[in-house]
Amino acid sequence: QVQFVESGGGLVQSGDSRRISCSVSELALNYYGLGWFRQAPGKEREGVSCIRNSGGTYYVDSVKGRFTVSRDNAKGTVDLQMNDLKPEDTATYYCAVCDFPPLMALNDHWGQGTQVTVSA
Repeated sequence: QVQFVESGGGLVQSGDSRRISCSVSELALNYYGLGWFRQAPGKEREGVSCIRNSGGTYYVDSVKGRFTVSRDNAKGTVDLQMNDLKPEDTATYYCAVCDFPPLMALNDHWGQGTQVTVSA
């Protein structure tokens, strides 16, 4: 069973940067893509970004140019560098096994997520 452990969230101000990280089980590293989804209060979970083993990436339009996804298979991690954060980025961020296009999660369960809160 694929396991995810997300970390690095916190409270930041608008315009700040934050890097969140996810440790994934070895089984997940064999999948095509790893990435991030997020869920804001009262909203459905949405895809943010995905990176394939080949290095190809996908970003939802709202984060293009601000967020960068990366993975390190040797370390078993997938990171999301978030720059120029906006209040609308406030959400719980979840690691996922993914593919694109369109961006979709392939895992059937989720980790605990990491909360990112952006104050205006």
